[in-house]
Amino acid sequence: MSGCHDCADCPAARLAPPPAKAAHVIAIVGPPNSGKSTLFNRLTGLHQKVANFPGVTVEHHVGRLRAETDREVQLVDLPGVYSLLPRSEDERVTHDVLTGLRPGMEPEAVLLILDCTNLGRHLLLAAPVLNLKLPTLVILNMADDLRNRGGQVDVAKLSAELGAPVALISAASGEGVEKVYQFIQGTAAGRAKVKAPLIQLPVLQDIPKCRRWASEVGAGAAYRAPEPPRWTRRLDALFLHPWAGPLIFLAVVILVFQSIFAWATPVMDGMKTLVETSGEWLAPHIPSPLLRSLVVDGVWSGVGSVLVFLPQILLLFFFIGILEDSGYLARAALIADRSMRKFGLQGKSFIPLLSAYACAVPAVMSARTIENKRDRIATIMIAPLMTCSARLPVYTLIIAAFLPNRPLLGPILGTQAAALLGLYVLGFLAAVLTARLLKSSILKSGGTPFVLEMPPYRWPTFRSIGLRLLDRARVFLRKAGTVILVVAMLLWVAAHLPLHDGKAPEIAQSFAGQIGHAMEPLIKPLGFDWKIGIGLLTSLAARETIVATLGTIYGMEGEAASHGLQQALHTDLTPGGALALLVFFAFAMQCMSTLAIVRRETGGWKWPAAQFAYMGLLAYAGAFLANQLAGGAVTRLIAFLQ
Repeated sequence: MSGCHDCADCPAARLAPPPAKAAHVIAIVGPPNSGKSTLFNRLTGLHQKVANFPGVTVEHHVGRLRAETDREVQLVDLPGVYSLLPRSEDERVTHDVLTGLRPGMEPEAVLLILDCTNLGRHLLLAAPVLNLKLPTLVILNMADDLRNRGGQVDVAKLSAELGAPVALISAASGEGVEKVYQFIQGTAAGRAKVKAPLIQLPVLQDIPKCRRWASEVGAGAAYRAPEPPRWTRRLDALFLHPWAGPLIFLAVVILVFQSIFAWATPVMDGMKTLVETSGEWLAPHIPSPLLRSLVVDGVWSGVGSVLVFLPQILLLFFFIGILEDSGYLARAALIADRSMRKFGLQGKSFIPLLSAYACAVPAVMSARTIENKRDRIATIMIAPLMTCSARLPVYTLIIAAFLPNRPLLGPILGTQAAALLGLYVLGFLAAVLTARLLKSSILKSGGTPFVLEMPPYRWPTFRSIGLRLLDRARVFLRKAGTVILVVAMLLWVAAHLPLHDGKAPEIAQSFAGQIGHAMEPLIKPLGFDWKIGIGLLTSLAARETIVATLGTIYGMEGEAASHGLQQALHTDLTPGGALALLVFFAFAMQCMSTLAIVRRETGGWKWPAAQFAYMGLLAYAGAFLANQLAGGAVTRLIAFLQ
């Protein structure tokens, strides 16, 4: 019997490719503010993605690294922790991944990154990590900061004390990062070995012994802590002043919102012209009238009307990145803690609520760091009331359509920026008042001490900020290419059915128009017509889809092309109706993704259902009062500013 027996001498066997090896997984772990994410971004660049850990909604970053090995190297950026004793969900995830309790994510090596300017405290994490007996590179970050402030550490002695290789680096500047690459290549090739430390590692749960161990290790490595930066003390004396601190924070916020209109407008105008010009160029190249209408009037008018607002969103995240990387946001959390306690919340709620200005989904997930369950639920319930970036296209569209831009405080603050700031304040006030209501009734609990490590002030690295902006642009464009695109196409189809004698009806008589007219009696007291009704319905998928919906509707009517979307809205809406639409979007829960995450975080539909109903009633009542009571005042104000 003849045939191939898969022997080594067979030519087919020699030509067959070797079986692919599993990826080499390396975990990056470290305390908060140690520069962990900065190193991760430097090592992986754009080869990274955000995902949720299986079974929980805690985010993690996974990046690919090009190494001179025959195995793909994957870096997993774990949530920042001070110990491996799991108290919050973030800490539990880090513990489970490092101890191999997360199937499919078992690391073969560890990058332990510590801030060498605060080594006495950060070494506490080294003991439990080294006890795992995995090949570990201890990375002392902020080397330039340590050197410039007169600190020192003997790297060779510290390596012997720990029984692990040690690299002194600066993740921000790239100094010493080549040692990290060498360690990664060595572990991927199987050359790394685990050595015994000079000083016996303490047991994980024995905190006093861990502290003594850290002190002995630091002394053995001739560690000298650097002098606190003089300018950090001086800035803190100003930024954390009881009354000057909040005033400076308010000035920073005003600057950010003024820049969103003043700086982003030229780029937005350029993008608007590009969208319109490309649509005009594209139309003659599509011979079929029906397909031309779908592509130009449906997809291009809808998606393009949202893409115009990308510069404003990126500018907002640019400022947030600078404030975060500089160390100022930690001070803002401390300032906020004083005020938030009056409403029953704690300073730990500040970071989730701040991230809600980007998106409520990660805000709800980051509430996992709050140990007190009732405080965590209260934070989850109010997070969607903070003004997320999805509201920004709606706000700026309506404000620019109705409110002339006139200076209020010279070049510092204009009327449009003031209106936008007012909407952010409105959402914030609704959030804290709701928190006060919840914490004084069904979610009442005792106070929790707020402990926060203050990082020194540092110059932001534009590489890190640039990578964040690219990631944010990618998220925005992905949504524009999926959710908003699908909504625009479905709306176009609904606006062309039912056919009459083989022809599409007027949009008012289409399925979409019939739905809008059916909603009109309910929303007419708010100053909305049937077109706005369709937009409110589609915005349940994602808030910014109302802009795409209106762009599609007015595009099919020819109004957006001839007058622009802002002018078309100015014609259809009264000033009272415009104010009501802004108030409605400030309060309403129009994000199915957020509701799904709230259900997962709270373990059922009780809390998300209550959240959706409460925010819906608040939005309707607020919009009704804005249209009925404030409409006349808004009309007179706009006339005065003309």
